[in-house]
Amino acid sequence: MRQIPAANWAESYHYSFRECLSPTSVDELCGIVARSGSLKAVGSGHSFNGIADGSTAIRLTDMPANPVVESNGTEVSVGGHWTYGDLAQFLHGQRLAIHNLASLPHISIAGAIATATHGSGDGNGNLATAVSALEFVAADGSLVKVRRGEPGFDGMVVHLGALGIVTRVSLEVRPEFGIAQSVYEDLAWDQLLANLDQIMAAGYSVSVFTQWAEKAGAIWLKRTASDADWPAELHGAVRATVNRHPIIGLDAGNSTEQLGRYGRWSDRLPHFKMGFTPSSGAEIQSEFHVPRQHGAAAIEALLKIRERFAPLIQAGEFRTVAADTLWLSPQYQRDTLSMHFTWQRDQDAVNEAVRHIEEALQAFDALPHWGKVFNERGIGARYEKFGDFVNLRNRMDPERKFSNPWLDAVVFGAGEA
Repeated sequence: MRQIPAANWAESYHYSFRECLSPTSVDELCGIVARSGSLKAVGSGHSFNGIADGSTAIRLTDMPANPVVESNGTEVSVGGHWTYGDLAQFLHGQRLAIHNLASLPHISIAGAIATATHGSGDGNGNLATAVSALEFVAADGSLVKVRRGEPGFDGMVVHLGALGIVTRVSLEVRPEFGIAQSVYEDLAWDQLLANLDQIMAAGYSVSVFTQWAEKAGAIWLKRTASDADWPAELHGAVRATVNRHPIIGLDAGNSTEQLGRYGRWSDRLPHFKMGFTPSSGAEIQSEFHVPRQHGAAAIEALLKIRERFAPLIQAGEFRTVAADTLWLSPQYQRDTLSMHFTWQRDQDAVNEAVRHIEEALQAFDALPHWGKVFNERGIGARYEKFGDFVNLRNRMDPERKFSNPWLDAVVFGAGEA
């Protein structure tokens, strides 16, 4: 038995686990699951709610990752507990890459895909869209393998931890590529709202960081060409001449390289370096995804009530994510603008701020990030394929071994979280 996980990485959510088991092989894990009544896999602890909470924690970090590039050279198979930073190092040795990364390379692969975590880019789906095959331990202790195109695959990828424990993931890979990044500061709100589509289409991956203040903020522009054009201004925003941190006032040494310097994809697509504390550390996060066509209107709606949440903001961020076919993905059959909030660590105040944001975004069919803070309950019913997901869950976990109060209330709409 290992040390029981006490809290998520930001120490903003405290778990209720009473024990922690750490199998060293798939066979051992299958045995644990078969004889257990209730358990939850815990990855890198980067969720901000109770999605991964429970009584018995399962850590897979003692199991071998065994990364393998498949013989056709278009996939990599790896233990789901590996972080994206670990994966990037391995792929570099093979001169390969995946299509995108989230802001933090510190997160586990299995946890990221289970919650539809994402990076940015008009043409880039969330991280789960790179999955080509999965291996689960189901509730009866059996090993379930599923590949893209097979029945149920699109429902198993973004699974919220409700279907089983992911042991291996296969991801599509491509030849390694480079990225250069520059920051453009002092973007005005009127320029952002009038040119939102052009700004988000200006690079392979684009983020706009904001503190919801007098100015909109800064454009973080990531381009793939080694000779990328970096104008002095972009929609009135001025190119920075020193490296910046996404949170104003923090040391830029934690941030990935900027100033248009070309480098490896994995050293530019995240906002934060693998070997450093990501973001601010002491924080809470929320995020809402609205259909792309409502992006500017949704921002304007929040601008009208920003006095109700802006004082709690460490950093806000706008990103775009491409549509996909995954049943519980917020991008299911819709391109989205994602509106991220990094909050001060004051849970009650954040809950109230989020309530105002949810009310303002209600008209725009906003869906929350599954792993962050939001207030809505029974939200699964808003997903078109939710009935199919419920049927899938009934087959894979009829005894509800992988459920918990958060899933019951927030996703399935039963009881209280």
